[in-house]
Amino acid sequence: MRTAVLGTGTVGRAWAARLAELGHEVVVGTRDPSTTLERDAGAWDGFALVPFAEAVVGADLVVNALNGRAALDVLPALADALDGVVVADISNPLDFSGGFPPTLFVKDTDSLGEQLQRALPRARLVKTLNTVTASLQVHPPAEGTVFVAGDDADARALMTRVLTEVGHSDVVDLGDLAGARGVEMYLPLWLRLWQVLGTAEFTIKVVRPPS
Repeated sequence: MRTAVLGTGTVGRAWAARLAELGHEVVVGTRDPSTTLERDAGAWDGFALVPFAEAVVGADLVVNALNGRAALDVLPALADALDGVVVADISNPLDFSGGFPPTLFVKDTDSLGEQLQRALPRARLVKTLNTVTASLQVHPPAEGTVFVAGDDADARALMTRVLTEVGHSDVVDLGDLAGARGVEMYLPLWLRLWQVLGTAEFTIKVVRPPS
């Protein structure tokens, strides 16, 4: 599968490395490849590092590993190239303007996932993995639940297969993209848990009672 990973931060690095390890053809998109290579010397050896618009051409899957604000800035310009493409949206609507901990710049009656889908009307966006830190997204623990939400059932099924390939054993399908609201609003609790536990290396588990 040809996969474009958009973003060269912690999440982007984790996904590019893991997908390449699993045999995917991976290309990495960034605003300015030369600046990224100068900043992260050696970090992208073996990867094609290209501008965003070039990265998504011919992709079967696009992983949005940008932060929420950047995603709203970058992705709309790629709308034509993303016609029919499955976009895995890992971003969160975090607002750091008031310091730490951040607040959410959209919640309750809308979500960042839905805003991105409106900006990419012909893409097949799936919200997923925003509830766990990057390392656990790509190397999940034996137990833990992750979620998919999107308006296209086939796109959710494809993303579920990718998550299973990566190692996730419990993927809950939340249905249409309105399900992104709940998983994005989990972030304030995730941030508080991070503070209390002293680590971001944790996950949540949906425990089902015996039938």
